[in-house]
Amino acid sequence: MATSGEEVRNMQVILKDYVAGFPKESDMNVKTGSIKLKLAEDESSDSAVLVKNLYLSCDPYMRGRMTNSPIDDPDFSPFTPGS
Repeated sequence: MATSGEEVRNMQVILKDYVAGFPKESDMNVKTGSIKLKLAEDESSDSAVLVKNLYLSCDPYMRGRMTNSPIDDPDFSPFTPGS
């Protein structure tokens, strides 16, 4: 079990460019790095929970944000490729 302050491996899925059509694996980059675990400053170790993400899903909300379509709602602005 990981503890606060421990350095762990971290994987990121990064959008290469805006997607046209159905997203494919080739539209993404997988980057592996490491991060140091830490608790929020206002959390005590007695009440904090660290969650490990095991799976990544792409739902329809995310699909819309992978295109460069202008939308007037700031909650639905497109993702920035490479970030």
